[in-house]
Amino acid sequence: MMKQQAIYYHTLPNGLRMVHVATTASVAWCGLAINAGSRDERDGQFGLAHFVEHTIFKGTTHRRAHNIGCRMERVGGELNAYTTKEATMLYSVFPAQHLARAVELIADLVMYSVFPADELTREMDVVLEEVASYRDTPAEAAYDDFEDIAFAGSGFGHNILGCEEHVRAFTSRHCMEYLKEQYVPSNMVFFSVGPGRPDSVFRLVEKHMGAMHHRLQRSPRLAPALQPVRHEVMTIGAHQAHTVMGARLPGMYHTSRHALMLLNNILGGPGMNALLNVEMREKRGYVYTVESSLTLFTDCGLMEIYFGCDHADVAASRRIVQRVIDKLASTPLSERALTAHKRQYCGGLLVSADSTEFVAMNAARNLLFHNHVSTVDETMERIMAVTPAQLSQAAELLAGDRLSSLTLK
Repeated sequence: MMKQQAIYYHTLPNGLRMVHVATTASVAWCGLAINAGSRDERDGQFGLAHFVEHTIFKGTTHRRAHNIGCRMERVGGELNAYTTKEATMLYSVFPAQHLARAVELIADLVMYSVFPADELTREMDVVLEEVASYRDTPAEAAYDDFEDIAFAGSGFGHNILGCEEHVRAFTSRHCMEYLKEQYVPSNMVFFSVGPGRPDSVFRLVEKHMGAMHHRLQRSPRLAPALQPVRHEVMTIGAHQAHTVMGARLPGMYHTSRHALMLLNNILGGPGMNALLNVEMREKRGYVYTVESSLTLFTDCGLMEIYFGCDHADVAASRRIVQRVIDKLASTPLSERALTAHKRQYCGGLLVSADSTEFVAMNAARNLLFHNHVSTVDETMERIMAVTPAQLSQAAELLAGDRLSSLTLK
């Protein structure tokens, strides 16, 4: 089992914040978390954040794409990235003795990428294949289309991958402009997890990224407007109906955060005893699958409940979802029942946390958005402090007629 020892912080003169989590693991992680995602794209450039994440590996002033791809692989490591609506993660995992190699490579990517036109043309086909694969997966499409409803007219209200029209129009200039605007020290954090000494880690980062120019902060993000409740049905010729129900919620800084996290797990978490699974699948056999997800952004949140079922069972399944939520809102759980749910949640959190990847991504997101890394123990303490009344108050945010829905059939 990995033993987490201590958390260290440092900030470079150019504004780049850093965190190092010391562990006894022989495998290390490091990378950059960039406070930029699909919500930060301009009109007509949907998918650019994700496209830059793909093409940042395609060449720098020092390396060709092949050399970038092989740099960490030659020592058994990996180099990867992903994009969300509010952030981009660029990171490497590697045998711990190769930290210097990873730091230098990541610095090269964010400081000296050139986005060669021929490489961009080839990568467009890869990205567009990814776009098509999501549209060919009704469950994924249902989530994307529901978020278009929940966040209509805002930067949240479009697919992270973008659309073919926009992706095909991207050029090296678009990528370079986005990189220079968003990948700046004040908009990023460096994270490291491994056995290295914190002072050595921070000196390495300063050596390779200390010369990054500090630039003014970008314009503040605008919170998406609250949308009216809507119920939509789209016919796509699917054998099975795919439904997403959900509602807008407060964001990650709201006091209800931990109650919402617990509520999400109680409703549709991975356990067989999740309330919606018991009511919809085990008792009635209405659905093939049911799950809930909670996403907390900086200025808003979204709870989504997905289920797949026969077309004839959609209406009944929707009623059960609403009934379960309304009951949680109107009738607080007993202390005993709630304690059991809290212990289950905390146990799952402990299992997830026994992973260097979890520790790395948790450190990155926490420093990026909270300027502090919460430990698993701190999170469990806050979960265990949730009261029956607080859980019911969280459920009230979804109760009554607050849920919108989308069904693809």
